[in-house]
Amino acid sequence: MMVEVTVARLGLDSATNSYVVVLRERGGRRLLPIWIGQPEAESIAMQMNQVKRERPITHDLCKALIIGLGGTLRRVSITRVQKSTYYAEMQIEGPTGVVEVDARPSDSIAIALRLDAPIFAPSSLLTTLDDTAEAEGKEGSLDPSDSELTAEQLKAYLENLRPEDFGKFSP
Repeated sequence: MMVEVTVARLGLDSATNSYVVVLRERGGRRLLPIWIGQPEAESIAMQMNQVKRERPITHDLCKALIIGLGGTLRRVSITRVQKSTYYAEMQIEGPTGVVEVDARPSDSIAIALRLDAPIFAPSSLLTTLDDTAEAEGKEGSLDPSDSELTAEQLKAYLENLRPEDFGKFSP
């Protein structure tokens, strides 16, 4: 079952020195962390903070192409994880019908934010912070009513992830 998610937080995982975009179930408390590259992280951050560049970057170009060709980004779907690689599809509706385009989640998210398109992920890929903290027997679980994750909460979540937690992300 697919559920709608939103970008809850973008941060740096100090353990791997990689960027992480954390998707949160809309109206819920489950999360999906996805490790991404620096250019995509910067592009997502720019859009989230409404920073405009003098010249368009790649994700702005994709937006212009979709609109210029008479298309609409209907949705982005994070489809699966295979061997630690996340996969996504962009569903674009144009004059000739609907086309599903294979894409990296990071690029898909950056483009979806620019076009105000919804993002979906399989329920099976989402994890609950409280469950992870309880399984570890550690403090630092989140209040599910929190609408935003603090940097400390994200750090605690990432630090408490165990190798077994990633097993649940397998297809």
